[in-house]
Amino acid sequence: MFDLDKWQEIIGTMRKNKLRTFLTAFGVFWGIFMLVLLLGAGKGLEKGVINRFGDGAKNSLYVFTGKTAVAHQGMAPGREIKFTNEDLKAIDREIANINILAPRNRVFGEYTINYQKQFGSYQVFGSEPDFLELNGERAFRGRLLNKFDEDEKRKVVVLGEQASKVLFLEEDPIGKYVAIQGIQFKVVGTFKVKGNNSGRREERAYIPFSTIQAAFNQPNQVQMMALTAQPGVSAKAMEDRIRNLLAQRHKFSTEDVRALDISNTETEYLKLMGLFGGIRIFVWIVGIGTLIAGIVGVSNIMLIIVKERTREIGIRKALGATPFSIVSLILQESVVITAFSGYLGLVLGVGLLDLARYAIESSGEEMPFFAAPEVDLGVVLAATFILVVSGALAGLVPALKAARVKPIEALMAD
Repeated sequence: MFDLDKWQEIIGTMRKNKLRTFLTAFGVFWGIFMLVLLLGAGKGLEKGVINRFGDGAKNSLYVFTGKTAVAHQGMAPGREIKFTNEDLKAIDREIANINILAPRNRVFGEYTINYQKQFGSYQVFGSEPDFLELNGERAFRGRLLNKFDEDEKRKVVVLGEQASKVLFLEEDPIGKYVAIQGIQFKVVGTFKVKGNNSGRREERAYIPFSTIQAAFNQPNQVQMMALTAQPGVSAKAMEDRIRNLLAQRHKFSTEDVRALDISNTETEYLKLMGLFGGIRIFVWIVGIGTLIAGIVGVSNIMLIIVKERTREIGIRKALGATPFSIVSLILQESVVITAFSGYLGLVLGVGLLDLARYAIESSGEEMPFFAAPEVDLGVVLAATFILVVSGALAGLVPALKAARVKPIEALMAD
């Protein structure tokens, strides 16, 4: 294996046939290089789409009110469905396996927020603390809403970071008071959001749900409710139970899809995961196909090399060379070409992905549906190892053919 003369001979043969060696190596290099790029790009696309969900729950339901479109129990269509606090209690009481159940209302009309001479027109929502966890809002400065704010109907507000920058400029907003429709609220924190439409979502403000009902004339009103199922429980099954319960309470048909507007993030998430499962299979098929093409190229070149060196091999055998030495010579040349070109493809592929990731991260901008690409180095190293072994096997057939050549036949060959 470490016979210096043999290595010098292999290198000399490769130098003598530069074009042939380059074309052989390029096939293997391109196979590994494309496999790395395809895996990295696929992962970047998957991460980018998943990031659109942000930090919110992946198995959540958002239930909005609607209008009936089907006559039911003698009542005409067109009735507006309105949720109440009793609906929340009924769902919490009668629907099993709920992990989080949280309502959210919005302040209607002119919801200008002002701090001293700074003004901004932002959406103001009232929610329970669990809603922020479910929806993906994360504390940036100060804190988010808590149970005491809700229980005591405190006049406190959490601002989105974008809204805070407009209202307070460089000033620390924590502990300051802002006016919402003329009512003073104490700023207890700011939040940031990762993922889909994060900038717009940071132009919002949240106050306690109990406070919005009391301070903005929304007694016993629930505009929207969000919930998540416990681990292992399908959100789709939970959706059907919610629809059946609310249909019974508000007397509308369970087949009336317009009576309730239910957004199921789990369904969308599972669809995307299925899509990316297919993409991963496609990437591996293309990558492995490219690798196989490279390996076949190595095998064909080795066959040509054996044919060209038939007379040389015959002389070696006539001088006493063993079949093992002939086989090892051909195999080592195959392994050297495969290993070097495969390693080069791996390094350049990973380097290009790192360069792309650095460019994306240093720009500070979020690309839609694409995040920093990366590749599982263990998977690629395993693929490179398999490629080297396959390259050795590809050179084995011509090597064995060379070992079976009889010296007299080799010397008589053209």
